[in-house]
Amino acid sequence: MHQSSIADIRRDYKLQSFLETDAAANPIEQFTKWWQEAIKSNIDEVNAMTLATATKEGKPSARTVLLKDYDENGFVFFTNYNSHKGKEIDENPHAALVFFWKELERQIRIEGTVQKIDDAKSDAYFLSRPTGSKIGAWTSPQSEVIANRAILETHEARFKKEFGENIPRPLHWGGYIVQPTVIEFWQGRSSRLHDRLQYRLDTNRNWVIERLAP
Repeated sequence: MHQSSIADIRRDYKLQSFLETDAAANPIEQFTKWWQEAIKSNIDEVNAMTLATATKEGKPSARTVLLKDYDENGFVFFTNYNSHKGKEIDENPHAALVFFWKELERQIRIEGTVQKIDDAKSDAYFLSRPTGSKIGAWTSPQSEVIANRAILETHEARFKKEFGENIPRPLHWGGYIVQPTVIEFWQGRSSRLHDRLQYRLDTNRNWVIERLAP
């Protein structure tokens, strides 16, 4: 594809608006409203979100992970603690999340701090996973360089034989929660004059709603 044709790719957003009168007082309530509408829209991988982390020097990296739970405290995902993102979170416990639901012409951007959830919650979620996913958590030394795929297949066979159907949660695997300090709701509008309402925690831990220029 030529560079000029890439530059010509564009879409005018016309589905909906998002005004201050539409906004819930609490960003989690607003997230729930949009989340339920996204579920009803049958969006593929609706819980897919971009997770951005950074080293202690501020070098960023990003990848797609899956939202597995949320509440007033924050947004939960699970991963290998020894992975690239896990090591960056250890160094720098700040992160950003982005949901993009193109079918609704919506984006939600979240900034906050990250910490591990308690072991009991990680155990409970791990127990609910399919057998293959449980074995996979043991099999893959996530983010490490490996010589070939045969290494994974060898590890998989070993752990299947070792555990059978009683697969415990690895200590190097579990959940993180992103505790938000900023949540921005973006609704696409015509002529790139999008609606952007930001919820920001003030110094008294109250949510302040602000409109951002598109």
